[in-house]
Amino acid sequence: MSERLSTKTRAAALVTDPPANDADAWTSADARELYMIDRWGAGYFDVNEDGMVTVSPLQQRGGKVVLLDVVNAAIREEGLKTPLIIRFQDMLHHRVRTLNEAFNRAIADNKYRGTYRGVFPIKVNQLREVVQEILEAGRPFHYGIEVGSKPEMFAGLAIHTDNESLIVCNGYKDDAFIRIALLGRKLGKKVILIAEKLSEVRAIVRIAKEIGVEPQIGVRVRLQAKGAGKWAESGGERAKFGLTTSEILEAAAILKDAGMTNAFKLVHFHVGSQVPDILIVKRAVREAARYYAKLRRLGHPVEYLDVGGGLAVDYDGSRSTGDASMNYSVEEYARDIVWNIADICDEERVPHPHIVSESGRAIVAHHAMLVVEAFGAVERTARDFAPQVSDHKLIRSINEIKEGLNIRTLNETWHDLLQVREEAEKLFEVGLLELDVKAHVETVFWHTIEEIREIIRKMDPSEVPDDLLDIDQRLYNQHICNFSVFQSLLDHWAFGALFPVAPIHRLNERPTMESTLVDITCDSDGKVAKFIDRDKPERDTLPLHAVNRDEGPYYLGIFLTGAYQDIMGDIHNLFGRVNEVHVFLDEDEDCGYYLEETISGNTISEVLKMTQYETPDLASRVKAQVDAVIKQDRLKPTEGMRLLAEYERGLKDTTYLNLAETASRSPTNGGS
Repeated sequence: MSERLSTKTRAAALVTDPPANDADAWTSADARELYMIDRWGAGYFDVNEDGMVTVSPLQQRGGKVVLLDVVNAAIREEGLKTPLIIRFQDMLHHRVRTLNEAFNRAIADNKYRGTYRGVFPIKVNQLREVVQEILEAGRPFHYGIEVGSKPEMFAGLAIHTDNESLIVCNGYKDDAFIRIALLGRKLGKKVILIAEKLSEVRAIVRIAKEIGVEPQIGVRVRLQAKGAGKWAESGGERAKFGLTTSEILEAAAILKDAGMTNAFKLVHFHVGSQVPDILIVKRAVREAARYYAKLRRLGHPVEYLDVGGGLAVDYDGSRSTGDASMNYSVEEYARDIVWNIADICDEERVPHPHIVSESGRAIVAHHAMLVVEAFGAVERTARDFAPQVSDHKLIRSINEIKEGLNIRTLNETWHDLLQVREEAEKLFEVGLLELDVKAHVETVFWHTIEEIREIIRKMDPSEVPDDLLDIDQRLYNQHICNFSVFQSLLDHWAFGALFPVAPIHRLNERPTMESTLVDITCDSDGKVAKFIDRDKPERDTLPLHAVNRDEGPYYLGIFLTGAYQDIMGDIHNLFGRVNEVHVFLDEDEDCGYYLEETISGNTISEVLKMTQYETPDLASRVKAQVDAVIKQDRLKPTEGMRLLAEYERGLKDTTYLNLAETASRSPTNGGS
């Protein structure tokens, strides 16, 4: 049988086939393996013995936080509701230190004669609190920023305060962009404008002369090397940005003619985001280093080699060359870049350049996660079911099929089930079948499939009939979650990016159902139906627990969402930004941490204003309608005013469902 079958059988047995009379067989260790937390968690995430997800923002250097405790504190103390973004700001510090220390060690080990000057590309997460925290963490390393648009340039110039660190300016530029960048040069900042086309070189020269400042200019090289996966087209000869070899030489000539030869400071390249294979990085670095070396040999005073972004994140924990993974570590990445640049430069006998990298995803992905509440499940079958006794032919037939099920008749039973259901559908279409009979046929159909699945799970995989290999996919459930995929997980909807998903509690309980996640938008695409898997690129369902809100909320965590998801959200159905809370470790606190800042998500009135619905106008229009109904004696004035006040009060509410109104209590550390 196929690998798909063996994997599916193993997972099914692990999740839903407990040993007889052993209710405590499932442990947190099983959950850690099932949800692969030990792999994508990267030392930041784990599961404790009580079945709770824990977070160690500084890994071994600091304390450990129970994620559910943070959620409960945000709800109880700050009045926030889920969906909730939780940011562990200490993790940003740890990621910045990890990257800079890796490059500094590689430089020392290889006796490299240059420095590392990394920059954070704020397009990956432009939120002020995030960028400022990164700059603060990077101050000892003179870690700077990269901007790629006019708004980013304006923001970057204001929050950048370390004049030893760089501001690298990418993207297409008009005169206003260039003027603000050169204002930074006037302020003593190391602002490097990357030319994406020759006309930008001419514009920079012209405006620099007008302002009276010497610019610092870089050129983006259009390499032959290119990345892999979803972002492969960022590099290669058909890339959106970059100059050809002849254009680079012409750019250098333009600077020389303008008397600005010394302005040529940097060579830049970018092969794509989320580069999974270290061999791609090595090839690109060697090609770009050759450009740098040849330009130096021609007498151009280039000082920096910018290797762009691409440092990947292992979203699926597979440590492979798949789109959602990486086959290398941060340390290997730094060592390979340093060694290959040094090797080319030593061969060409030119000085070692200062190395710049623009790692964004690897800095911010881990620090943020989205916590959502699953408040219901769309199940195919009723849990409590007793076969109906009737003389209707279809009811008799399907009851007999169910009663005759055994391991020897699996395939025959399956075919008979399909025949009865098809006959029921045809009779219903022509009006010859009543609803109660149709309902019974459907219910018995799905309950019998469940029984077939239980038999299959105890069989040797090689003996399972081919028609029944995908039985799990026919029986999956859907957990309804209070969030919008379009607002909070846009990359998953847009091109199937994978994010780790797991319950944040109850992990010492065996999950009992295979499920997907559906959001509360009215769009059928509002769902998460692809998940990470240990043995194959992805799986279509996720093992989850049953939802019982009488016992408390059921919270799911969607992890590693700190890169891009905060910024690229879409207000589909007018679901706005969600609440968020920022967490800092503090050993002086009894709980080991404190909530440094909370930010409320969009209200209904705020998202309506984005689409030109002004609150006063809306209230005025509704009041006019209420007044009209009162004049017609269809509504009492007191009730009319109460309804109007309720409408106006509702405009201040969150755009998401207020599940707290119906929740009876919050889960405790013992699970629910």
